[in-house]
Amino acid sequence: MRKTLGRHRGNNEDGADLWDRSERRPSGRSRRRRRRGRAFTALAAAFAIIIGLGITGWYVLDTSGGCGGQDVPLSVAASPEIAPALTEIAAGFNENNDGVDGRCVEVEVRAAESADITYGITGSGPTAGETESDVWIPDSSLWSNLVREDSGDSAATDTGTSVASSPLVLARPAEADAPEDRPSWDALVPTSAPTSDAEGRQVQLVDPIRSSSGMATLALVAGAIGEEEEGRPQLVAALQTLQRSVAPDQEAAFNTLAENPEASSVLVLSEQAAWEYNQDHSDAPAQVDYPEGGTYMLDYPYIDRTSDPVVSRAADLFREALTRKKAQQVLLQDGFRTGEGEADPKVLTEDAGFQTSPPEQLPTPSTENVQQLTQAWNRLNLDSRMLTIVDVSGSMLEEVPGTGMNRMQTLAAAGTQGLGLFPDDSELGMWRFSVGINGDLDYEEVLPIRELTAEVDGGATQEDALANAFNTMQPVPDGDTGLYDTYLAAYRQMSDTYKADRVNSILMLTDGNNDDPDSISLDKLIATLKEESSPVRPIPIFTIAFGPDIDPEPLNKIAEVTGGAAYTTEDPTQIGSIFLEAFSHRLDPSGQTG
Repeated sequence: MRKTLGRHRGNNEDGADLWDRSERRPSGRSRRRRRRGRAFTALAAAFAIIIGLGITGWYVLDTSGGCGGQDVPLSVAASPEIAPALTEIAAGFNENNDGVDGRCVEVEVRAAESADITYGITGSGPTAGETESDVWIPDSSLWSNLVREDSGDSAATDTGTSVASSPLVLARPAEADAPEDRPSWDALVPTSAPTSDAEGRQVQLVDPIRSSSGMATLALVAGAIGEEEEGRPQLVAALQTLQRSVAPDQEAAFNTLAENPEASSVLVLSEQAAWEYNQDHSDAPAQVDYPEGGTYMLDYPYIDRTSDPVVSRAADLFREALTRKKAQQVLLQDGFRTGEGEADPKVLTEDAGFQTSPPEQLPTPSTENVQQLTQAWNRLNLDSRMLTIVDVSGSMLEEVPGTGMNRMQTLAAAGTQGLGLFPDDSELGMWRFSVGINGDLDYEEVLPIRELTAEVDGGATQEDALANAFNTMQPVPDGDTGLYDTYLAAYRQMSDTYKADRVNSILMLTDGNNDDPDSISLDKLIATLKEESSPVRPIPIFTIAFGPDIDPEPLNKIAEVTGGAAYTTEDPTQIGSIFLEAFSHRLDPSGQTG
């Protein structure tokens, strides 16, 4: 007589009926105790039968088709928005999986920011919380690609499974006017210097250093501009525009959207995040638009991080369970799409602007592109500390053909426009120069270097004072151009007050060549700058010179020795665009200006 006693757990081909969303699940510890209790009961019964029968029969304990013994723990770190659904799926999985090597798999899901896991593995950025796990489900392959690029495939093995997906969309406040046409990525963000009368929608995104939606937005905008060298000023303008309205995290972005229901603004975020926002703001839900020409899709890849073969098989067991119909239905109910882009129209409803069919999908930005954009964002985001020096020599009174203004007035308009390129926490100051305008000196301080938002005399801000200085500055009718002494004095001033946490630079605005016979020579100036400069304390000099008689060679030599740049133009109305060109030098990783 042979009988087999085994521990069998609920088995279902689809896995669809293994759990119910409304059922309260006991804790993992309670489940383990219950499983072990059931196993103990089965063993006790078996031994009781054996003892009762003596040697008249024998029984074999067989665990095929079930599991028992010590659990195989599987830790899963998942992007916070998908973690609740995965936790629910894991509860059903833990009750019903057949295990590996006869041992039950116990999945524990925790929420973890994708950036934290990435930077925890690569060491390339700040992290918060635990970064170790057996399985990682970031919101985008952007992160896992960065890990593999930095640490190799052994650190993160992509299984090829997309647990869910969610395209990037544009969410606008509930009461804001709908756009006449669907916006495209190349028309979403201004790519020229801002003007005081500029109109249009403000674009907000979540910090791209910590957000897939933010980083993908940069990549999509950059892709629309193009990778050519001449496109760098346009990229600078776009990035600077985005930096003015970046939110540190999704919660802050949600608050901005809720607090300004009539604002002419759009927030770039995932479709699932827009659905989540609407769940919490049903009285004033956001309206969703899909960009013209396609968008990027968050793909929630299933990444195996373990080197233990048993745990890896357990990870594959849970991965397979996530692809089943019941698990996918849980994800659909939380506003996600399947990995293939299918959506539940009862969840992503048309009245909020959602569309059931997946939008056209744009390619995932390359790892190299992401790294370059991250570097560009950081370089442009580094606070500026700049001394602006304005030429007030007599030639600034000459009229600019076709404008009805003299050179000083045109420069003032361009300079005021250039102020709009700087974030509020930038530090700027101003000198003016000619020859002998301050005793024996060719230069004079107009405003000390201060943060743009700093309050100055009369209650105005430093930015207001700078704009007023530009607009009220008058040329010295018979003044000459004391260029070289001013360069050297400005460089030494910036060196003496250098701040390592900022980009320290000098901007010279002039319309002439040095014509002070008593000044330092060009050769001596170049030699002195070379001797006093330091690669670890860079102070690039940018010169914008306009007028028909400019000799660019001295300006280029000064720029070269300091890591700056020199620009010449006969049209001072082009200064705004040149400002952008000067800013684009920060994007050069080999330059001294970072």
